[in-house]
Amino acid sequence: MRVVLFVVGLACFMTAVSAAELKTYIVKGAFDEVAFDVESTIVDRGLVIDMKGDVSGMLDRTGKDVGGTKKIYAGAKYFAFCSAVLSRKMVEADAATMGVCPYTIFVFETMEKPGEVVVGYQRTSDGGSEAASSVLTQIDTWLDGIVREAAGK
Repeated sequence: MRVVLFVVGLACFMTAVSAAELKTYIVKGAFDEVAFDVESTIVDRGLVIDMKGDVSGMLDRTGKDVGGTKKIYAGAKYFAFCSAVLSRKMVEADAATMGVCPYTIFVFETMEKPGEVVVGYQRTSDGGSEAASSVLTQIDTWLDGIVREAAGK
């Protein structure tokens, strides 16, 4: 019975993970400038960035310790933040959607494609309940607007 429950749980987890869709845009330019544009666009909308992550720095710092042999990113950052208005609507529709917040926008440039910066976010509307579907779609549209503005699209 435990094995059956484990397999069912694993299948549910894999479905949730595979359903997560990343929406990305490509920008030609310098990584630091694009990352600055993303951060500025978020802040200019009156939002507070709760956390910034330097993924490329972390990977560079820990590479030797975990047997990494390849430098993947020229730069990679993320910005995590919430909207009080949209987050309130979301959790009022379905309290379990709290796990969607904070929203995260990421920026990266790979070593293999210098000058090509990817800006994106994980879509929220691919998860959640029927009750929260409408507001999750609204959040995706809002996040897409932030990313498009920052990317000059």
